[in-house]
Amino acid sequence: MAAVLLCFLLAGPVLLAASSPVSGSNNGTVPLVLWHGMGDSCCNPLSMGAIKKMIEEEIPGIYVLSLMIGKNVVQDTENGFFMDVNQQVSLVCSQLAQDARLKEGFNAMGFSQGAQFLRAVAQRCPSPPMKTLISVGGQHQGVYGLPRCPGESSHICDLIRKALNSGAYSDMIQKHLVQAQYWHDPLNDDLYKKHSLFLADINQERAVNETYKKNLQRLEKFVMVKFLQDSVVDPVVSEWFGFLKTGQAKETETLQESLLYKEDRLGLAAMDKAGKLVFLASEGDHLQFTREWFDANLLPFLR
Repeated sequence: MAAVLLCFLLAGPVLLAASSPVSGSNNGTVPLVLWHGMGDSCCNPLSMGAIKKMIEEEIPGIYVLSLMIGKNVVQDTENGFFMDVNQQVSLVCSQLAQDARLKEGFNAMGFSQGAQFLRAVAQRCPSPPMKTLISVGGQHQGVYGLPRCPGESSHICDLIRKALNSGAYSDMIQKHLVQAQYWHDPLNDDLYKKHSLFLADINQERAVNETYKKNLQRLEKFVMVKFLQDSVVDPVVSEWFGFLKTGQAKETETLQESLLYKEDRLGLAAMDKAGKLVFLASEGDHLQFTREWFDANLLPFLR
């Protein structure tokens, strides 16, 4: 059967109605929470809607919750650009805690920026418990560039680039631009550590929050998918928790070479030694893969 690429890069706000929630079941499946990426929404039939439907077909009876940040899909899409990430995470934590179908625990799958946001949920909100976190193209050490913003024809991407270039760490831009909150400038490390409202906090850049560390280590598996032909995430090693070496913008280092790992500030070294970290690669561009690849590589973590 010919492989069909699943592409999730959208051109702008999507005007779609949210799909009806799937009822919970008693068939023993572990519920799944999805969080979409930048420029996407919870329910687009060409992206998250297709993923949700595919998983439900492969795992009959599973409860899949695709997160909507806002009252409708238009707000959901816009909030992926302009709503304070810490506020988004807080709203999601509250939503998950109130969902009775998740009380025994759930798996989570985040796409692009949604993956780092779900990691923040794991670190900050241990109840209900997240069992496995699957990061699909998530930028866990942030980005230092926006080479192909999803929605390239939209003026939103131009505005984002101008804002980031003019001062990603100003209070105004940090508070009101999502992408600034995971902008990681290796040439201005002190500014990043001092003013990053989101990423520097969840990555323990200022101080070690033992609760964050303990909560993340509760995961049974932390799966990270890197796209080998990625033209959106810069640097792409961020998808495996690597990044640019501090003080320059050319050479990269792996997670295992970083101080974060060597000092085990987040518990990742301990998780790695325990076999909890899984590093997967896909040959495609950002968030593009075949159903066959998904079934072979990701579904086993959901069954």
